Amino acid sequence: MRIVIFQDLKTIDYKKAWDYQENIFNKVLASRTTATSNRSNTDKTDAGYLLFCEHPHVFTLGKSGAGENLLINPDFLQKIGATYYKINRGGDITYHGPGQLVGYPILNLEALGLQVKQYIYLLEETIIRTLSEYGINSTRMDNSTGVWLDAGDSRKSRKICAIGVRASRYVTMHGFAFNINTDLSYFGYINPCGMADKGVTSLQKEMGEKQDVVEVSEKIKHHFSDLFSVNLKNS
Repeated sequence: MRIVIFQDLKTIDYKKAWDYQENIFNKVLASRTTATSNRSNTDKTDAGYLLFCEHPHVFTLGKSGAGENLLINPDFLQKIGATYYKINRGGDITYHGPGQLVGYPILNLEALGLQVKQYIYLLEETIIRTLSEYGINSTRMDNSTGVWLDAGDSRKSRKICAIGVRASRYVTMHGFAFNINTDLSYFGYINPCGMADKGVTSLQKEMGEKQDVVEVSEKIKHHFSDLFSVNLKNS
């Protein structure tokens, strides 16, 4: 099995985490290039990294997103203690904040034998299987990445996990944002993922009580390791 290095960054400023991701991305990319040039390479540690963290209140807009999906002005951003970044992942606008588990897999997809679509599918499946442990049936939605509840009912459909990734030369960054104990009122300041008519939810809301983030994190790590056929090694 390939080894993926796991790091828990705790609560970290978004820009600081983004810069850290970029550094690791370049490291994994360099490792991939070295392995490609040396076909006898048998190092099993080049599969990459998985970072977990939480962010202070922040809105991020993907490279294909529309700025008007942020519904508030800079002065109001400051009033609610939030920041805003235009970033280099796919997708539209989303929110990160306390009580939300953010996962950044920085992976060498070539080492794992995966295409980008397969990679996104497995990320979604990781969350779907985690939610099933809480008795929650979740699915994908056609033409929209992420994990949804009641995806087939336009009146009830709501997203519980957003996914937005960047992949360059088969190395990934950015990832998923899973609402656990998230303050959902912040989603009211945006059109989440560019969808004005879709709702959002959290594990806390669906379960009716606050959830143990550490417990949820461990379940996600288990399913991630199983689905990607990797061993997670703490750093």
